[in-house]
Amino acid sequence: MDISIIIPVYNEEANIIPLYKELKQAMDKIRKEYEVIFVDDGSNDGTFERLSEINRTDRNVRVIQFTKNFQKAAALTAGFKEAKGEAIVTIDGDLQDDPNEIKKILDEIKNCDLVVGWRYNRADKFTKKIASSIFNRLVKFTTGIKIHDSDCNLRAIKDYVAKDLNIYGGLYRYIPIIAHNKGYVVKEVKVNHRKRLYGKSKYGAKRLFGGVLDLITIKFLISYTKKPMHLFGYFGFISTFIGSLFGLYLLIIKYVYNNPIANRPLLFLSILLVLVGVQFFSIGLIGEMITSYNQNAERQYTIKRKL
Repeated sequence: MDISIIIPVYNEEANIIPLYKELKQAMDKIRKEYEVIFVDDGSNDGTFERLSEINRTDRNVRVIQFTKNFQKAAALTAGFKEAKGEAIVTIDGDLQDDPNEIKKILDEIKNCDLVVGWRYNRADKFTKKIASSIFNRLVKFTTGIKIHDSDCNLRAIKDYVAKDLNIYGGLYRYIPIIAHNKGYVVKEVKVNHRKRLYGKSKYGAKRLFGGVLDLITIKFLISYTKKPMHLFGYFGFISTFIGSLFGLYLLIIKYVYNNPIANRPLLFLSILLVLVGVQFFSIGLIGEMITSYNQNAERQYTIKRKL
């Protein structure tokens, strides 16, 4: 198999058939052996019924149905596991990603390990575009990787890269960053973006806030996942050092100048800082123990059926 196309969908009943038709026309022009894997992430509308209809008429289409909504990271992970193609393409199921752009990213994947689309002319509401711009600037500042649109789901990934990814929660937004941190070559290309015609967007303030928290998570995983003591030990050292300086100052006041220190607020602050420092060191040691244990992550999803 040359290409596997993974499409996570959740309540996209109206978009399934038009997306399939566009995708088939685009792939027929490429003239490669391909498969399409739709991952129904627990839809409660007619999405699975539309997918079943397509599956019955097209041997290239496979369907995975989850028992409930496990979110996009789980859907992508299931798709990566099932994919048989040497190159894996991911695309959203809301018709905003243009299937005709798949050829462009597949041409670029020949020269690297992962290609991510850049929706340089986004067809979204102004508020969403502003929020996305701020978010992507924050991603570049935090991670140091110069990618304009890390959250774009129109990507091409070599199979060995996809199998090496461990994503959960909201970390699917940072697949290019995770791959880059593992030493893979990541590039981006400009892609066409379209307005949503059917269905309701899943984007909202909650997702934006979650994305910021996930950015903090990915920064920690990149920098300290193998050495948590370097992070917690740093804060522990500062807290203990400052607390010790305060304590030394109080000892000088008591034994050199013979002044009472029992009721001084600085004494309680000194003790607190030392205790906090010890706690940071303890957390760092526990983190090192967990890292060294290196147990496998719990399975993220449950498959109800496969077509």
